[in-house]
Amino acid sequence: MRRLLSLACAGEELAGSLDGAGGAIGLLLVTGGSQTRIGSHRMYERLAKSLAELGYPCLRYDRRGVGDSSGEDPGFRGSGPDLAAAAAAFRRESRGLERIVGFGLCDGASALALFGRQAGLDGLILVNPWLVEAEAGDQAPAAIRAHYRQRLLSREGWKKLLSGSVDWKKLLKGVRKISAKEQASPLARDCAAALAAGRLRAWAILAEGDGTAIAAQQELKAPAFKGLIEGVQKVASDSHTFARPGDEAALLAATVRALEALST
Repeated sequence: MRRLLSLACAGEELAGSLDGAGGAIGLLLVTGGSQTRIGSHRMYERLAKSLAELGYPCLRYDRRGVGDSSGEDPGFRGSGPDLAAAAAAFRRESRGLERIVGFGLCDGASALALFGRQAGLDGLILVNPWLVEAEAGDQAPAAIRAHYRQRLLSREGWKKLLSGSVDWKKLLKGVRKISAKEQASPLARDCAAALAAGRLRAWAILAEGDGTAIAAQQELKAPAFKGLIEGVQKVASDSHTFARPGDEAALLAATVRALEALST
């Protein structure tokens, strides 16, 4: 059964949607960017419904200044109070709830890594986490490398190269980008430090062809993340929001596997 909730947060009101279920483990869904709790192409809404039918209660909410919530949007780096308010309301409104696992896409995953322990969460599922803050219009070096690798392995890529239809200016810009010495992303360092300090169990779900996920996978190999991510599941998609046919079913299955692992 779905209920609408109003959650108090720092003098403002957050809009929330609770899909009730009888399970002891619940999922708190955090959106990315300025996306509302419904999610891109209603993905969060459908995911919550499906998980509730499997016995996992789910709470979705709009942070301050987004969707139906009042106030000014603090961005993901300022969303700790929103996350804490949602977690507290989830426990208060769900009978029998013993543990809360956070599920976040993009910078929603970043917010969970940064503030999950402070909010009292018991585990995290980080989906295509935003760990590299590239400049507008740019991609992280790891994503650029993957792009050119795919082009060089494709017949279409070689046809463009041999026919002279390649945008050489764009190509040279990409080569310079991937040739530059890479440094650890400050955001990735912050997320790793917060995960280590909070000792929260975490799983990651990555769309194989998504640029954000490719960049995140590279960062997750860094020494700072060693031992912090228990498992990584990959979905065969290049869609950041799992919009391709079959993506949502694959994401649901991966989420259930992560929940089962985090429940032991």
